Amino acid sequence: MDTSTSALAAAIGGRVRQERQSRGWTLDQLAEAAGVSRRMLVNVEQGAANPSVGTLLRLSDSLGVGLPALVESPQPKPVKVIRGGEGAVLWSGEFGGRGVLVAGTESPDVVELWDWTLGPADQHESEAHASGTKELLQVQQGTVTVITAEQSVILEAGDALAFPGDVAHSYTNPGTEPARFSLAVFEPGVGSGHRPEVTR
Repeated sequence: MDTSTSALAAAIGGRVRQERQSRGWTLDQLAEAAGVSRRMLVNVEQGAANPSVGTLLRLSDSLGVGLPALVESPQPKPVKVIRGGEGAVLWSGEFGGRGVLVAGTESPDVVELWDWTLGPADQHESEAHASGTKELLQVQQGTVTVITAEQSVILEAGDALAFPGDVAHSYTNPGTEPARFSLAVFEPGVGSGHRPEVTR
């Protein structure tokens, strides 16, 4: 892990541990509630793992906090400014892509704002989010193929798509140039225990 990834992993680990301990939960209790292995949870809390977005979503939902709460400092303010470059890089693609969580709201109804870049041939596969999750995507540059609910849609710069995020879906750059898109994710009722079982 590079320096920024290590710092993010340490911050996430500290927040997960803080949230777990504030509830009086053992490692085993959180691991079981989130459907992750105890070893993975230990690695996350120690900042030794770079967990997938799916793992972070399972942990945040089990703890009753939104994903943004795990990657941001807990400083509630009426207005929160996130400066350029301060977003949390939670996904890196094989061909130079990045998924950056730019901003988000607190639970129970979480809205996340993402800035995605996909290098040529990059693909991100996402497992189903909580029931009722909705996603809005707008392509800023290049071409993006979105596959959701067994439907494939090709989007060009300026095109937008609204789709259910509570089914498995993927984003792919089929072009020869980088693609960039903005993504908004609405997850209702985070922490209410209604997240569907996720197979690993």
